[in-house]
Amino acid sequence: MAEKKVTKIGVLTSGGDAPGMNAAVRAVVRTGLYHGLDMFGVMRGYSGMIDDDIVPMDSRSVANIIQRGGTILKTARSAEFMEPAGRKIAYDNLKKRGINGLVIIGGDGSFKGAQKFSNEFDIPCIGLPGTIDKDIAGSDFTIGFDTAVNTAVEAIDKIRDTADAHDRLFIVEVMGRDAGYIALHSGIATGAENILIPETKTDIEALIHSLSEKEKRKKLVNLVVVAEGEKFGGANEIASIVRQRLPKADIRVCILGHIQRGGSPSCLDRLIASRMGYAAVDCLINGTHNVMVGILNNTLHYTPLDHAVKAKDKISDDWLRIVKILAS
Repeated sequence: MAEKKVTKIGVLTSGGDAPGMNAAVRAVVRTGLYHGLDMFGVMRGYSGMIDDDIVPMDSRSVANIIQRGGTILKTARSAEFMEPAGRKIAYDNLKKRGINGLVIIGGDGSFKGAQKFSNEFDIPCIGLPGTIDKDIAGSDFTIGFDTAVNTAVEAIDKIRDTADAHDRLFIVEVMGRDAGYIALHSGIATGAENILIPETKTDIEALIHSLSEKEKRKKLVNLVVVAEGEKFGGANEIASIVRQRLPKADIRVCILGHIQRGGSPSCLDRLIASRMGYAAVDCLINGTHNVMVGILNNTLHYTPLDHAVKAKDKISDDWLRIVKILAS
C-alpha cells in the first residue's frame, strides 16, 4: 500500500517555553507554504488539539516573530492527552481538517506524547528539540539553551560585582531539574568556584573544604552555581549547610528562575530553530517520519522519537575535570 502524501501540516509548541520557538514555528510554516502545503497552528500544545483550537496559518501569521521570545502558539501541559480518549478527540479534530502531518516543538514529555499518538493513529510526527535544559540526546544544542545560558551568564556577572564589593559568597541557582548543562556552561563562563549539577553526587565535605581553603587564603569572593535539580535540593539547602559549617562566611542566595526562559533568542537559537524547522517539513514531504531533527557537528541529524526520549547525553568527564582545574 502506497504511503499517504502529507498535504496539510499542523505545528504546535508544548511543555516549557524556550527562546527560539517562534523562529522554529516561522520556519515550519514558511517552508510548508513554499511547497504548496496547507499549514495550521495548534494553540496551547496538545490541549489545543483536544479543544479544537486550531487555526490556519499563512506567511503573514509568522511575520515579525523571529526575534520574539515565548511562543505565539502558546504552550501548556495536557493531562487529558495522556489518556486514550483524549488522544482520540485530538485525532478526530485533526482528521476533520485533513491535517496529516505534525511538527511538535518541545522536550522529552512532548515527544513521548507524539510517539504514542503516531503509533495509535495514521499521522506522522516530527519533533524539534525546544528546551532550555539541553536534556535530549541527538543534538549538540536544543532550541533555547544558548539564550538561557547567556541570560544566566549576564546575571551571574552582575552578581559577581556585588559579591566583590561586599566580600560575599553567592550561591546562585539556575534552571536544570534533571540536567546540569546550564549550570555547567554558565558556571565555567563566569569563573564560578564550584558548580553543582544533578549528574554528579554533591560532595558536601569537598565543597566545605574548598570554601574553607579559599577563606584561609583571604579569597572572600566566591560563586557557587547550583542546578535546581541538584540532589541536596538546590541553592537554599546548600546555603543552609554552608552557614552551619562556615559561620563566618557572608552568604547570599540568588535564584535566577524564569528569567532564563524569556527574552529575545540569540543568533544561534534563531539559526538552529530555522534550520530545524525547514528540515522538519522536508522530512514529512520525503517520508521520513517519527524522528527528532537535531544538529550534530553542524550537520542535520535524525533520531527516532522513541530513542530521543529514552537517551540522555552524559556530561563528559572532561567537562568535570575542567571545572575542577579552573576553579582551583
